[in-house]
Amino acid sequence: MITNDIAQAVTALASGKLCAIPTETVYGLAANALDESAVARVFAAKERPADHPLIVHVASAADVSEWITELPQWAIDLTNAVWPGPLTIVGPRTALASNSVTGNQDTVAVRVPSHPIAQELLKHLKANGVKGVVAPSANRFGHVSPTSAAHVSADLGEYLNGHGDLILDGGDCQVGVESTIVLATGSQPVILRPGAVTAADIKQITGVEVSEETTNIPRVSGALDSHYSPTAQVVLITGSETEFENNAGFLALAQTPTPTGLIRLATPATIEDFAHELYSSLRAGDDLKLKTIYVVPPSGDGLAQAINDRLNRAAF
Repeated sequence: MITNDIAQAVTALASGKLCAIPTETVYGLAANALDESAVARVFAAKERPADHPLIVHVASAADVSEWITELPQWAIDLTNAVWPGPLTIVGPRTALASNSVTGNQDTVAVRVPSHPIAQELLKHLKANGVKGVVAPSANRFGHVSPTSAAHVSADLGEYLNGHGDLILDGGDCQVGVESTIVLATGSQPVILRPGAVTAADIKQITGVEVSEETTNIPRVSGALDSHYSPTAQVVLITGSETEFENNAGFLALAQTPTPTGLIRLATPATIEDFAHELYSSLRAGDDLKLKTIYVVPPSGDGLAQAINDRLNRAAF
């Protein structure tokens, strides 16, 4: 059931129901992070592997100490600058974080979303004794993330309706790709998943270089080689290809002309627009029952790197 009623969503989540919620990045399938039965249903609804850790969403930075035992000063500086916003911090877990939430790891991932509806929801939940919600993307595991309530309904509507759960409609998500995940267990930040908060942002805020460490890092959401995938095959155009299947989809920045015979799925004018329209474009290709979607990846660092991370996994 799709609703605009935040109070109804608060009641549902506090009573052990699931509720898909809007964030500035993508829609998340929320459950009380301390309700093991509700958390188990998140895994069931998404058909998500049980060892895949979840991100705990809280109302403010002041709530993080409930979940993470300690953070280095650079991480405190980073969260003070970015939160609420599209940043997830991974740190040593407290006893509050269950194995089902952490994927049986010693760390837990936490973030403070900036979407005004998510903020209001989390504050009301906190007042009702709910210390945080898990909220992985509200879609079938490995599929394209949802950036609207309609996307959630298309993927999970049958399951949610069958169990009396909710979808809280907050319009289209602003950013359009998942949060940056940063490991905060050492003297330097390690980016575990790129997003709208870039390595350059992190260095500018903290004065600390981002580490390139790739060993002994925890598992996080969205790190599998194949992920974010539509039913259509995603083909990345990285050279001067001139031969394409007819009646296939096409996605590129607006200044790139559409090859003859292809169906333009979006015309993003900026990198920010590209991120915002990425998942809805891939879903549009599936709605049109296209077999192939050709994509010209944007060049550059920062948000372009996050977009290309998603595209490479979608095309894997």
